[in-house]
Amino acid sequence: MMTDPIPWQNIRAILFDMDGTLIDTDDQAVAKLERRLRPLLRDRAHQVARWIMMKSETPGNWLITLLDWLHLDEPLMGFTDKLRQRRGVADEHHFQLIDGVAEMLPQLAQTYQIGLVTTRSRYHIEALFRVFPEFASLFSVTCGLQDTRRLKPHPEPVEFAAAQLGVPVDQCVMVGDTTVDVLSARRAGAWSIAVLCGFGERSELEHANAHLILDSTAEISSQ
Repeated sequence: MMTDPIPWQNIRAILFDMDGTLIDTDDQAVAKLERRLRPLLRDRAHQVARWIMMKSETPGNWLITLLDWLHLDEPLMGFTDKLRQRRGVADEHHFQLIDGVAEMLPQLAQTYQIGLVTTRSRYHIEALFRVFPEFASLFSVTCGLQDTRRLKPHPEPVEFAAAQLGVPVDQCVMVGDTTVDVLSARRAGAWSIAVLCGFGERSELEHANAHLILDSTAEISSQ
C-alpha cells in the first residue's frame, strides 16, 4: 500500500471512471481475449491479453476523440459501440457492479459531491442509470465522450467535471483502474486513486504516480 498523501479534509468531490471502477467489465474483456489466444500462447495467454487491452485504450480513446472532432460521433455511434465491443467492453445487459460499490456510493455522497468521468457516451451513462436507477440522484455531474474535445489521458475531462461542480480541481479526487485515469488526474492537478479491481497492475499504477492504490473501489469509503 502506498502512503496516502491525499488531504481528505480539503476534498470536496470524488470522480469515478466507469469500466473496471464501478462496473466489472475489464476482467471480462481480458478473459474473452485470453480464450482466443490460449490455443496459440497457452500459459502466456492471460498476460498477453491484458497487455493488448491496456495498450489499446489510449489509441482507442484518440480514435473516438477524432470522430468527435469531425462531428461523426453521433452518426457513427454504432461504429464506436462496435469498437468498444471488440475491446470486450460490456453493454448494459452485462453491467455488473464491483463488489461493495452499491453500498459505498450513498455513503460517500453524504460528504462529497460525486461525479462520473468516462470515455463512454451519454447513451451508456444513461444505460448505467437505467440498470441502477438508485445511482442517478447520487451523481452531481457526468462527463462522457461528447462532453469534451479530448478524452483521458488528457486532463480536459477531469477539468470539465470539476468546473461543472464548481469545485477547484485540486479539491477533487479521480478514481480509476488504469494509467489513463491516473495521468488524466495528475495532468489536471487533481488527486488520483488507482484501484486494482480492473485492468491496472500495481507496478504500472505506481509508475504513473497514483497518489493512492487500493485493492477495490469499495475501500474508498474507509479512507
